[in-house]
Amino acid sequence: MQVEAGKPYPLGAHWDGRGVNFALFSHHATSVTLCLFERHDAQSEYLRIPLRRRTNRVWHVYVPGFRPGLLYGYRVDGPFMPDEGHYFNPYKLLIDPYARALSGPCQWHRSQVGYMADTPDQYRQRSTADSAAYVPKAVIIDPTFDWEEDRPPRVPWHRTVIYECHVKGLTKLHPEIPPEIRGTYTALGAQPIIDHLLHLGITAVELLPIHQFFNEGHLVDKKLVNYWGYSSIGFFAPEARYATSMAGQQVIEFKQMVKQLHRAGLEVILDVVYNHTGEGNHLGPTICYRGLDNASYYRLAPNQRRYYWDSTGCGNSLDTTHPRVLQLILDNLRYWVEEMHVDGFRFDLAPTLSREPHHIDRWGRIWAAMLQDPVLAECKLIAEPWDLGFDGYQTGRYPIGWSEWNDRFRDTVRKFWRNQPGQTPEFVGRLTGSSDLYEHSGRQPTASINFVCCHDGQTLRDVVSYEGKHNLANGEENRDGTNDNYSCNWGVEGPSGNETISTIREQVQRNMLATLAFSMGVPMLAAGDELGRSQQGNNNAYCQDNELSWVNWELADWQKELLRFTQLVFAIRRENPVFCRAHFYHGVPMGDTGLKDVNWLRPDGQQMKSDDWHDGRRNALGMLIPGQSVDIKDEEGWLMAGGMLLLLLNAGNKPVRFKLPAELILTPGRWRQLLNTAQRRTHAITGATLTVAAHSLQLLAYELK
Repeated sequence: MQVEAGKPYPLGAHWDGRGVNFALFSHHATSVTLCLFERHDAQSEYLRIPLRRRTNRVWHVYVPGFRPGLLYGYRVDGPFMPDEGHYFNPYKLLIDPYARALSGPCQWHRSQVGYMADTPDQYRQRSTADSAAYVPKAVIIDPTFDWEEDRPPRVPWHRTVIYECHVKGLTKLHPEIPPEIRGTYTALGAQPIIDHLLHLGITAVELLPIHQFFNEGHLVDKKLVNYWGYSSIGFFAPEARYATSMAGQQVIEFKQMVKQLHRAGLEVILDVVYNHTGEGNHLGPTICYRGLDNASYYRLAPNQRRYYWDSTGCGNSLDTTHPRVLQLILDNLRYWVEEMHVDGFRFDLAPTLSREPHHIDRWGRIWAAMLQDPVLAECKLIAEPWDLGFDGYQTGRYPIGWSEWNDRFRDTVRKFWRNQPGQTPEFVGRLTGSSDLYEHSGRQPTASINFVCCHDGQTLRDVVSYEGKHNLANGEENRDGTNDNYSCNWGVEGPSGNETISTIREQVQRNMLATLAFSMGVPMLAAGDELGRSQQGNNNAYCQDNELSWVNWELADWQKELLRFTQLVFAIRRENPVFCRAHFYHGVPMGDTGLKDVNWLRPDGQQMKSDDWHDGRRNALGMLIPGQSVDIKDEEGWLMAGGMLLLLLNAGNKPVRFKLPAELILTPGRWRQLLNTAQRRTHAITGATLTVAAHSLQLLAYELK
């Protein structure tokens, strides 16, 4: 076979119409061999091609005549010295970290272990078991795709409403989607799913990890799977399990899904996991980075280089201070934007990425590189602002240009609505965009991604049904998952036939959904919460690829009502831009009206005083917002003229009589009830007072005569 020297850039395997160029980085390797496999039988290795040229520590070769559909992997040799951080083993087939597609799912097998594992002192000896049959093969793809002038929706942050979902979990049980495509990218882009999202008022879907991920050994042994996907192994490859067919088809189906969502005006945000990989700790498999160049890709313990310095709790941490690892991440982000038309990213355990080497640098090289990158300039960038390392809790500390998951919003909203004393001052702060967290750095309310529930933790229905976690199905004796749920079961743990308990539970779910919709910042709704989805108290369903995690679309009457309510509150948000301000409220007077930009009221109609805020028993208050508080006028002239809104909140166990604030209103008009979480229907406002039921809220609009 004729081969040519090829080029060291771009990294990966690329077809140019004549042949394929292969380029692979490894600093410490002594040899690299390209291995080819039959397409009809991915276990049959039929050809090996040594990569003899090396430029700037990149091994490369060009092979004329190679075409898309070819299956390949690498065998890399070098020192096997675990105590020095080197795990080279040519008996282990390795995945190309730049592979655009893989031939199938990636799952643990004993042959992938790179060392002799019979006794503890044998870890210094290579395993000679060949792993090729148990490692998915990289696939050469043809990148051609007809995007039909696809244009990203470019929804402004202040109008963004995010829906966090799982490709399979959202679509697997949908009755209007053909069974043969349920659980796939194609299903997610189908019209029934799009219609559901649009009716909710969603503008962006945030997908749980769709990079090819690894199914770990401890899950395989328990006959469980890594359902969530936070164990990436191929950052450029869409997960093969979510395609109707494999061997490269997943790339086309992912692009088609994005195109369909964009046509509907929906953005696509990917949850990306660059903080660690699926290879786990030093005892884990050798399937990619460990075998390519362990000492370059991972952060190693300073004095015991056999081990990893791990701030993720997942066994390893990628070394983002290494130029080639930084290049890998930036190349990957640009690929998903330019080639796959993705609109944004949510970075899992983001502090790990900015550790240099171990302390957190909030203006570290990776963030600086991303913020100046012209390809990423218009992307939505979201940080999960915590990891498990020293000083790993970084909520509110990210720089301009970043939004963050705001766990303080989640916890405070749950505490307030379960009537926990002393929550009102912080609840008000979360309702108005969390200025205490974000304003000091010059950021706007949209820096706060507000959520009550997400994939990690209880569902909304379970927040009002379970006070403890019920994770026995995970096989860890209920030790996994957080103990701090800030939930309330209202008298019975789990399902209840008691009508009073059921009524309170439904009401509190509506309260939390309304709070999410009416808070400044960017709301994020967890898939299925609008449908009353339950995980039976499991608050860590990462390994439950079954009906416990999938969204059930067969709804009882109360669930249909919850869906209608969710659609209503986000419609109200969309129509009332005072909930979407560009700047924080400061309680400053507005002209000569006597009103402030936001007014906090006691039930007697008077403005809250200092003593009121320090009263830990106060659990009922009003929020009066003048229409003049709107500070955004976008390209559509989205601006409310006159009028005002009054949000009345009562987290207590007894009804509260509110006096409507007539003395603050100088213009003739009348109040109209927009929403009442204690009643299905709104009613006319006729008097000067209004009763707000226990555990409920109401939203009123003042209409000028």
